[in-house]
This record gives sequence, C-alpha cells and structure tokens, in this order.
Amino acid sequence: MRRLLLLAVVVLAGCGVPADKAPRDLGRSQVAYGSDAPAPDRFGPAVERLYLVDDGKLVRVVRRAAAPRTPAQMVQDLVAGPTRAEQQDGLTSALAQMRVGSTTVTQRRAAVEIGAPPVPGARSDEALAYAQIVCTLTSQGAEVGTVSFTRDGQILAVPRGDGSLSTGPLTIADYAELIKS
Repeated sequence: MRRLLLLAVVVLAGCGVPADKAPRDLGRSQVAYGSDAPAPDRFGPAVERLYLVDDGKLVRVVRRAAAPRTPAQMVQDLVAGPTRAEQQDGLTSALAQMRVGSTTVTQRRAAVEIGAPPVPGARSDEALAYAQIVCTLTSQGAEVGTVSFTRDGQILAVPRGDGSLSTGPLTIADYAELIKS
C-alpha cells in the first residue's frame, strides 16, 4: 500500500508546468491592467476612525480620506452623520439634537464648544453624543489625549457613560460601558 502511495506521489509530482531554467521577463503585455504599480486606493491613504451608534451602543467605523483629518474636521464628520452605506448598516448618530461649534487642541486636550440645545428640554441621548465625540477624538493617535466641553467659554458638565456628570477632561475609558463589544 505504501509503495502504491509513493508511486502515485511521484507520478503526480511530474505532472504540471515545467520550471524555467533561468529567470525571464514577462513583458508588459502580461501585466494586469497595463501597469506594474499597485492600484490606487480610491478612498485615500489616510484613516479616520469615527464612533457611531448601533442599537444604543457605540461602534467604531473606519473611513478613508485623501489626507489625515484634523480634530475639527473629525467633529464635523460626526455632526454630518453616517454615510448612506453606514445608514444601510443600521448606524445612526446621537448628535442630531446637539449644536457643536469650534474644536481646538492645546497640549493634547481638545476643547469642543457646545451650543445651547435648539429646543430646551428636548430629549437627546446626551451621554452617547458626548461619547461619540470623546471616543472619536481620543482614538486617532497621539494628537488628542483628553476632551473637555465648553459653552460660551465656560467648562460644561457632561454625562459620562455611567450617567455621572464630569467637568474634567474625558477619555474613551469614561465611556467604556457604551462601546459595543
């Protein structure tokens, strides 16, 4: 039985494409799409990580951009909401009722200006909204380590993931219980 198996392996090994004796040039006509360069990334080389809402929890989505996004641009992207494809995946944003102003960064702390709510007393998912901003800004790398919020230049007390209010600088750890695992 072993001899038969060995004979089958030797016979099968001999079948196939013979190897060239020396390297050879394949020529341009045999290269796919007429180029030996990698295909360009139509979404851009920079990565942007945003936190959106899925069924009451935060989920991280990755978008590609032509150039790295600034913290202010990332906040604008959050305010703009999910893309059509992200919406089709069931993602939403808790920022719909929030009026977000300028974003500045000083010594790794982002300060985000929050306007008064358009309708006082209107229901909003404030903890998720603040979580979206904090998690997005602090997950990009070394540029932003903490986030604080202001209204009319004054520090604003905002809800953390556990429902408690904080006037201190916030990190992604403050919203860990709101992140979908």
